[in-house]
Amino acid sequence: MLVKQQQFSHDFNLIIMKKIIIALSILTTTSMFSQMKKPANSNNVSNSSKSVTVFTSADSTNFRLSQTNVLSFSELKQPLETQTCIFVNPSKTHQTFLGIGGAITDASAEVFAKLPANKQQEFLNAYYSKDKGIGYSLIRTNIHSCDFSSESYTYVQENDAELKTFSIAHDRKYRIPLIKKAMETAGGKISLFASPWSPPAFMKDTKNILKGGKLLPEYYQSWANYYVKFINSYQQEGIPVWGLTVQNEPMATQKWESCIYSAEDERDFLKNYLGPTLKKAGLGDKKITVWDHNRDLISQRASTILDDAEANKYVWGIGFHWYENWSGGDMMFDNVGKVHEMYPDKNLLFTEGCVESFNAEKYQLWKNGERYGRSMINDFNNGTVGWTDWNILLDENGGPNHVGNFCFAPIHADTKSGELIYTPSYYFIGHFSKFIEKGAKRISSVASRSQLLTTSFLNKDGKIITVVMNQSSKKVTYNLCVGTKSTEISIQPHAIQTLVY
Repeated sequence: MLVKQQQFSHDFNLIIMKKIIIALSILTTTSMFSQMKKPANSNNVSNSSKSVTVFTSADSTNFRLSQTNVLSFSELKQPLETQTCIFVNPSKTHQTFLGIGGAITDASAEVFAKLPANKQQEFLNAYYSKDKGIGYSLIRTNIHSCDFSSESYTYVQENDAELKTFSIAHDRKYRIPLIKKAMETAGGKISLFASPWSPPAFMKDTKNILKGGKLLPEYYQSWANYYVKFINSYQQEGIPVWGLTVQNEPMATQKWESCIYSAEDERDFLKNYLGPTLKKAGLGDKKITVWDHNRDLISQRASTILDDAEANKYVWGIGFHWYENWSGGDMMFDNVGKVHEMYPDKNLLFTEGCVESFNAEKYQLWKNGERYGRSMINDFNNGTVGWTDWNILLDENGGPNHVGNFCFAPIHADTKSGELIYTPSYYFIGHFSKFIEKGAKRISSVASRSQLLTTSFLNKDGKIITVVMNQSSKKVTYNLCVGTKSTEISIQPHAIQTLVY
């Protein structure tokens, strides 16, 4: 009996010891794992001595994307109501940034060809070099003619529904060479998408490439084939095509190339013809963007197309322009956010905007640049992944444009003197495009006072880019606050700043 008791006691002690060893082992492992996995406070600046480099463009000054300060963070646990603040929270992430760019139209390419060689290189660097310029990473181009062409043209002969005469020979003179040079200057890191303004006249009910009209149903397949021909032809020229829009401004009857699609028309053409045709041709990876018109009707167009499962599967994103204020109202920024709320799995892409009604006396009108800054900040804050300006270059008359629709571009060329004219819009765009990298995540950025607008992005390398715009006529001193760290910054009246930290 004693032997059994001793054996039981020995076994019991062994069991207790094993449990203690296992418990200690778990505690040790958990402690080690927690130390390995414990994140830094992502809502704070990782290093209190981290510097903030400030770049500024301001009205009535010489500041044009100029480095104006280098500052350091200090402790600020509780801002006061009397302090104006920009609150940035890197732990709250949103959409992934695609890029910023502009359109290479026939007009831009024709003007570029008239520049002397040194000015051509200056121009290419100004847009497409990250070091010497503002680092554009998106290109939009037109499928045959648009208003910013010297004449109307298509890639086929009249009545060639089978597209046997399809040729992009027209584009090889000016447009394709400029696109190639732009891509080369950007180091190949650029995405190109194409948009048609109208099918050929014989495919439309009006038999006119201009002034609206509709695509006839019997030509749906032929027109879908036309996109395939365009993409393949450009890619054979060594120009990768990243994506396309179905139709530029499908609800506008213009005096230039235009074509009307109701929401149902666009939905049905996409799901029954364009989408399947691209897929069958091995081009199913091309990013298809619908709408490509103003913010006013964007939600109705998105709902009609995206609520149809067959159409939805072909849609990469919803494109939009900024001309809804033609009616006298304000830009409808919130409509973009509403679409993002309804369809968070689809991308929002700003596909066109420019300052209308060219007047050479207003080259340096500051509010033209502010229109860009205000739109870009609001569009990004409403979920937009990329932002594409209209013509990258126009001449001293705001053209060429074959119907006289002369407009502003960020850069103009005086074709008589060969000089380039940089407008405020160029610098406003640059405050975003030069610093935000493809793949960056938008992060929370909130202003405490209405004088300031702001948006922020977290680049893949860990750098934070915060853009701040002062809409007021007074200098504003504000605190950039990240967690409990802050630095005090002054911004001039009607100025835009990029903070890099």
